[in-house]
Amino acid sequence: MIYYRIKVQCNWVHFKYSGALMYKTPLFSVIILFLLCSKIVAADPEALALVEKAFDYWRGMSSYSEFSMTIHRPDFERTMILKGWTRGRGDALFFVQQPPKDAGNGSLKKGKEMWSYNPKINRAIKLPPSMMSQSWMGSDFSNDDLAKSDSILEDYDHIIVDKSVDDGHEIFTVESVAKEDAPVVWGKQILKIRDDFILLNEQFYDEDMVLVKEMTAENIDDFSGRIFPRSWTMRRTDEEDRFTRLEYVALEFDIEIEDKMFTLASLKSKKRL
Repeated sequence: MIYYRIKVQCNWVHFKYSGALMYKTPLFSVIILFLLCSKIVAADPEALALVEKAFDYWRGMSSYSEFSMTIHRPDFERTMILKGWTRGRGDALFFVQQPPKDAGNGSLKKGKEMWSYNPKINRAIKLPPSMMSQSWMGSDFSNDDLAKSDSILEDYDHIIVDKSVDDGHEIFTVESVAKEDAPVVWGKQILKIRDDFILLNEQFYDEDMVLVKEMTAENIDDFSGRIFPRSWTMRRTDEEDRFTRLEYVALEFDIEIEDKMFTLASLKSKKRL
C-alpha cells in the first residue's frame, strides 16, 4: 500500500475543508480528488466583477467623509468624531477630531503600506501586515476595515453561492476564500451585495472557518446624491452586547483631492483637524 500526502482546499456548497490529508488510496483517486477540489475553488469572473463594483461604489473615485464612531461594550460606551479622505483603491487618510484626548490620532494608507500617527509622541509608525487586522482605537473595526483595503480584490477567490430577491432588488451572496499563502487574516469572507452594488452585509471567518465578526449596512438612503448606507455596524460573535457603529454626518464622492493629502506630512498636520 502506497501512502500519499497532499494539501487541498475544497469548497462544496457550505462545506469547506483545508488541511494536509493522508490517504491510503490509489494515486488515481488522489488525483481525481485534487482536481475536483481545484475546480470548485476556481475564481468566478462574474463574482469578482461584482465584488470590484461594490468596492468601487463604496469608495467612489474619491471621497470625503465626516462620521461618528460609537464603541459599545456591556460596561461602557464612548463616541469619537472622525473625518477621512479616500482616493482610488489604495489611498486613505483618517483623523480623530473628538474627544480632545484622542484628537489628532490618524491613519494613512498609501498603496499597500499603512501608518498610524499619535500626536502625543509626534511619531508616525509604519504598520506591518500582521497589524492590519488589529483593532483601530479599541473598536471592532480593524486598520484594514477603516481604510477599506482592496486586499479582498487581490487576495481572495470569489464565487456566487446564492441569489435572492428582497424589496425589489436582487441580492447576491458571494463567498470569498483566501488564496493559498495570501498574507491575510481572514480565511473566508461572505458578502451580500445588492444589484445596485451596495454592500449589505459582510462576514469574516478565521482560518478555521469560524465566524468572528459581521458588518451590516443600515439606513440606506439618498446621501449627497448617491444611494448609500448612513451607518455601518460591526459586531463580534464571541461577546454579546458588543459592537461598533459608524454613522455618517457628511459624505461626498468623486471630488478633487491633491496628491499631498496622502503623505506623512499630511498625516502629522494639525490643519486637517
